[in-house]
Amino acid sequence: MRKIQSLRTVSAAALLSIPMVLSGCGMFGAQSSEAVDPPPPIQEAAMIQAAEGNGALATLPLTTVYLQDQQGLLAPVSLTLPSGTDASSPKTALDTLVTGGAYAGMLPEGFQGVLPQGTVVQNVTIHADDKLAVVEFSGNFAKYDAKEERKMLEAVTWTLTGTPDVENVQIWVDGKKLTQMPVNSTPLPEPLNRAVGINLDLGETFVTNSSPVTVYFSAASPAGIQYYVPVTRLVTPGEDRVQAALNELIKGPDKGGELEEVMTGGTELQSVKTAEDGTVTVALKDDMFAEGDIVPSELLQSVVLTTAENTASKDAKVQIEWNGQKTVMGDDNRDYSAPVSKPEYINEIPI
Repeated sequence: MRKIQSLRTVSAAALLSIPMVLSGCGMFGAQSSEAVDPPPPIQEAAMIQAAEGNGALATLPLTTVYLQDQQGLLAPVSLTLPSGTDASSPKTALDTLVTGGAYAGMLPEGFQGVLPQGTVVQNVTIHADDKLAVVEFSGNFAKYDAKEERKMLEAVTWTLTGTPDVENVQIWVDGKKLTQMPVNSTPLPEPLNRAVGINLDLGETFVTNSSPVTVYFSAASPAGIQYYVPVTRLVTPGEDRVQAALNELIKGPDKGGELEEVMTGGTELQSVKTAEDGTVTVALKDDMFAEGDIVPSELLQSVVLTTAENTASKDAKVQIEWNGQKTVMGDDNRDYSAPVSKPEYINEIPI
């Protein structure tokens, strides 16, 4: 990413069964066919609408779901759906996660769903009082490899909790509430929430008494489109969550992977302050940037996403101070010194 790209170099119990994460991040194999199959009806409708002059993609409904990328990591992807689709429906969102399902042909290159082929999302009921989503799957939900178990839980949980109406998720299969997952027996004693983490990175050392924070690094699709990937790390309990998360963001991703750092090694976190109205002000310093330099929006957006993810409110606003300057312009022509919210749609990646 411009100035920085060349430099790429809860408790543990709440994270379910940590050893599950240590298994590999396998990907569903693509099925081949000698014949060229026609596109599913939903995909065909989208293709026709996109081809028609006035059917601009920007006017089509969007929904954000968590898909597996080519690295085996989950990332939020905002999908364009055919006109008339209820993009706000949680059932629609989960339908996009089914391997080989009705929406499989509408996913960007390098991304795929993680639910087993043939899985049917029978119903999703939202209990408004406790912000609980009860999901009912068909029996095919249980037909998966053990190494995919945690990833399935993360994708379902983070997809559904992306809206203000849902904070907890309960899974049923064939009319029965699950108390543990069918294959690798991950315990499900209570509803799932984002405290389970996503793309869990244990680092070189693992301390049992830890708290999770989630940060947003950068990656690129096969077509070279930049997108953000959430990674959960464990930090010392008692630390300010936002400060701890931003310090992990500054450390950067693990070396040797495909994730890219969004800050330089010289970036310093100077302060994090929360105003009475809930606005979080993050002060950063990096001598690599001279006064008046335009700051990469990739860096600034990662700070906004990371800060918002680790605050108590889903509606938190974030403003950034950079090298003591009150005006912070990104290369997207946005002023990040004014309070901004987490984007409604993240990673709008074209097909």
